[in-house]
Amino acid sequence: MKSDPLSTAFAALADPTRRAMLTRLCEGEATVNEIAAPFDLSLPAISKHLKVLEGAGLISRGRSAQFRPCRLEPGPLKDVADWVERYRRFWDESLDRLDNYLKEIQYKERSDDA
Repeated sequence: MKSDPLSTAFAALADPTRRAMLTRLCEGEATVNEIAAPFDLSLPAISKHLKVLEGAGLISRGRSAQFRPCRLEPGPLKDVADWVERYRRFWDESLDRLDNYLKEIQYKERSDDA
C-alpha cells in the first residue's frame, strides 16, 4: 500500500536523528560526512536515514565532483506545517474558551463571597 506524501513526511520526521539532520540542513548544504559528524552512528546507518528523508522529499542530493551534498527541501515541511496549523487553531480556540470559563467561575465565586 502506497502512503500519501504527508504520511511519508510524518514517518520520516518521527525519528529524532532525522529531525536533527534536518536541523543541520537548515544551516545550508552538507556532505554525508558533515551530517554524520555529531552522531555516534555508522555511515551506512546515516545513509539509511538520509534515504528515508530523501524518499519523503524532505532533502535532495546534488552532485559536485565526487561529493553529493544534501540540501533541505522545504515543500513537504510546509505541507506538514499547514496540516498542523489547523489543529493549533483548534487548541488555541479550545484553550481560550477554557480560560473564559475559568474567569467566569472565579468572578462568580468572588461575587458569592461578597
